[in-house]
Order: sequence, then C-alpha cells, then structure tokens
Amino acid sequence: MTTLFRHHWPEYLMEAGGLGLFMVSAGLCATLLEHPALPLHAALPSPLLRRALMGAAMGLTAVAIIHSPWGRRSGAHINPAVTLTFLRLGKVRPMDAAFYVAFQCLGGLAGALVVTALLGKRFTAPPIAAIATVPGPTGPAAAFAAELTMAFLLMGMVLVTTNRAGWERFTGLGAGLLVALFITAAAPLSGMSINPARTLASAIPSGLWTSAWIYAVAPPLGMLLAVELYRRLPGRQPVRCAKLNHDPRSRCIFCGAPARSPLHSVEQGGVHVQRSHVHGPL
Repeated sequence: MTTLFRHHWPEYLMEAGGLGLFMVSAGLCATLLEHPALPLHAALPSPLLRRALMGAAMGLTAVAIIHSPWGRRSGAHINPAVTLTFLRLGKVRPMDAAFYVAFQCLGGLAGALVVTALLGKRFTAPPIAAIATVPGPTGPAAAFAAELTMAFLLMGMVLVTTNRAGWERFTGLGAGLLVALFITAAAPLSGMSINPARTLASAIPSGLWTSAWIYAVAPPLGMLLAVELYRRLPGRQPVRCAKLNHDPRSRCIFCGAPARSPLHSVEQGGVHVQRSHVHGPL
C-alpha cells in the first residue's frame, strides 16, 4: 500500500482537485442563479431557464475537467460510482480504488468548504443549502429512479465512446452534454447528483442528509447495470482502460501506458505486444 501510494499520489490529488473545482463551480453558479437576494435571480424569473443555465455551466465545467491536464492523467473519474464501476470491470486496483474514493470525498468537501468560506450563509442556508441533493416533491422513489437512470445513461455513454476507435475524443463532450441535460430535466426530482462524493460534500456544510442513502446506492447501481448491458451488446468492444480521456501525453496508472506514449509495449520475437498492468474480465 505504501509503495502504491508513493507512486500514485499525484493521481489521487488530481481526483480530489477535480471534484473540488466542480463543487466550487457548482456552488458559485447555484448561488448566483438561485439566491433570491441576488440580481440575477430576479432577472431570470423562469426556473427552467435558470436550470438550463446551471446545466450549461456545469456541463462546460465537466468538459474542462475531463480535458484538463489533471483529468487526462487521473482519468477524470471525480465520482466514486465511476471508480467502483471500473473496479468491478477489473480495470482499477482495489487499493487505487480505495484511495480514489477517499480523495474524491475529501476534494468535494474541500470545494464546498471553499464556497462556504467565500459566501457564508448565502451558500449554506436555504434556499441554496450548499446545493444539497435531496428528493423533490415527487418523493424518494422518483429520486431513486432518476439517479439510477442518469447514472446508467452516463456510464453507458462512457463505455461506448471510450472503447470504440475514433469515438474517444467525444467522451468529454458527451459527459458534459448529459450533465447539462440532467440538471435541466432532473434537478427537481433528485437534485441531480449521480455522485456520492458530491452529495456528501453538500450534506456536511448544509446539515441536510434527507434520503442520503439514495445517492449512495442509486448511482453505483445504475452504472453497474450499464456494464451488464454493455457486456451483452452484439459487437461490443472490450473495455480497454479506466480513463475517460486516454491522452498519450499523460501516464496511465491503470493500463500502464507511460507519458507521451499511447501504449506501453515491448517487442517479443518481432511481434508488437501491448502490456497492461491491470487485467479484467472484459
């Protein structure tokens, strides 16, 4: 464990930083758009329009994180549900997964606390409540169904685009588009989390833990269901790596690709052989 941490700690910190930045962006945008004492809220009386603007802002934030140097190197999971799904696929070592989840939670909380320090009760008190994710008026069942469905669609998109030649460059854009659509359409149902660490980061400063189990269970379950469907798709491609953006300029702690080389390979008997440090069922 000590050796693994010594070699992989930069990726762990990048995961923390990625979700931390996401929470800062989400907290600032939500407060500007939704706090009734601020002028932007009054200038935009339509809740749907405000959600659409929030969705666009967070979709662009997700794209930026995935394509950033940090995202290219860590894989831009920034979500325990994503990490646990790739663990299930055998593409992430158990110890790496444990550190990823821990640092994602710490990073998300750090981001929420930064916004708390900047905005105080305008951010932590209702109606913003640290952008806590709680079931809407339709209740916990609808929230659970929404979170499971969104997680299923997001991971399904990731599996299809990252494992089909020529489609990899669209993964970040697809993730950003889905985030924007989910916030616009599903925020009234569940608060739109699909990320247990993001829910935890909001719950601690706000003190709102209403139906927190939904956001711990539904996102991983939805993503694991996407894996089971992907495995049964005719002509599906093998899952190659646990990165959302496998850029050859960055090393990969999952498949072993070194920086500035898309493959970690050796010549054996005149045959070019790809070498992977993590082997999985797909």
